[in-house]
Amino acid sequence: MKRIEVKLSLPVVAPLLDVIKEAADSLSSNLAASNTLVEVEAELRDTWRDELLLSQNEEVKQLLALFDTEFFASGVVAFDSSNAEPIVRACAAVRLRLRERFLLDLKEEVLESGEIELEALEEPSRRAFMCYLFLATIQELIIQHLDSSILEN
Repeated sequence: MKRIEVKLSLPVVAPLLDVIKEAADSLSSNLAASNTLVEVEAELRDTWRDELLLSQNEEVKQLLALFDTEFFASGVVAFDSSNAEPIVRACAAVRLRLRERFLLDLKEEVLESGEIELEALEEPSRRAFMCYLFLATIQELIIQHLDSSILEN
């Protein structure tokens, strides 16, 4: 089983964890991507939404679990076949929530390139943007360094 370990800077990452936790809390009862199946009967739509929400919450919980006491002791997070796919999806959900709540004024190209004057952003947007980039980096690490078969399960 392929595994990657990444050493992160605690002073840089610790403040971002507060942003991730806040976004995760706001996702606990709301899907990151809105449910637009208006043609589907309400009971089926609600059941489907509940299942998606349960999965989303479990995946976000796995993301947060990366940053446990061991992380604060070593600064290391690890990705392998047991957590790669859920972590990628959890990062996507949190990034969608950050975009929706703090980054709507930024164009897609700016968000994806990361080319912005951080000083031009107000503090909540600056922290959200840094967190957005951090989560994108985690997704890229997993996709680039783990065997693609891990992500196809």
